[in-house]
Amino acid sequence: MIRVDALRRQYDDFIAVDNVSFEIGQGEIVGLLGHNGAGKTTIMKMLTGFLEPDQGNISINNLDIVEDPQSVKALIGYLPENLPLYPEMLVADYLDFVASLRGIGEAEKSQAIRQAIDDTDLSDKAMQPISTLSRGYRQRVGVAQAVLHNPKLLILDEPTNGLDPTQTLHMRRLIQRYAEHSTVILSTHIMQEVDAICDRVLILRNGQLLIDESLSMLGQSHALVLESDIDLGQLEALMSNVSDVNHVKQRKANGDFFIHLIDAADSRQVAARISRCVMEKGANVYSIQPYKRDLEAVFRDVNAGQEIVDAV
Repeated sequence: MIRVDALRRQYDDFIAVDNVSFEIGQGEIVGLLGHNGAGKTTIMKMLTGFLEPDQGNISINNLDIVEDPQSVKALIGYLPENLPLYPEMLVADYLDFVASLRGIGEAEKSQAIRQAIDDTDLSDKAMQPISTLSRGYRQRVGVAQAVLHNPKLLILDEPTNGLDPTQTLHMRRLIQRYAEHSTVILSTHIMQEVDAICDRVLILRNGQLLIDESLSMLGQSHALVLESDIDLGQLEALMSNVSDVNHVKQRKANGDFFIHLIDAADSRQVAARISRCVMEKGANVYSIQPYKRDLEAVFRDVNAGQEIVDAV
């Protein structure tokens, strides 16, 4: 569905996107993560045709976005962070206006508007001016305009911003329903949203793509974290005699070690053996526990410049 090759975009001396490549298949829900300035918005603007890349290629549904921009844009629904709304218009009139811009024919327009209003639960607000709506309802109007033409690619920038818990749950279900026939890219700062609905995550830092991984694989880690005053050389020598240990790495200078295990290892039994070995050597074991690779921890480590422990 989407293919991005060696994408680069520079503003004067600032490199916003630096040699980014990825592919996204039909029906995937992909979370695009990164701190402010990481390159998320620039990538979304290039994917939607608002910006041209300085280098690299983007193809969507086998169409090149530079060579055939109008055909590509017709496939895309986009919710930017700053909502593209006209406050003085009624909700229904605004959606009618957007439908005309999208080239939806008169015969299909009414049904498309009704479907978008139903999908975003806006029936009670359809005849109200947008200026009278709360932040949460304005967000729904923004999503309604993005899905109005039943896009093949839906790009959502902070779609649950301003929504209460009930509205957030409704939005998650809506996104998952659209993923049955559309590809969805979701940019958000809320890790719970990515955990709840995404299949895969792309994590950016300083314009570079550092993580491209399915969430199911991201959480897997056959590793233990050991805190001890033993030195690395001694620990490596000890671990060479523990059959279930693959290799050892030291993450910090204060005795924080990653001990990678083989796939079939029983981590509790191995932890007990490691503890005994270290203490018999005369060193202290302050703690030993499985390494948990949740999304928030991975995101934090990426942005702190720390190594991410790969699944073994």
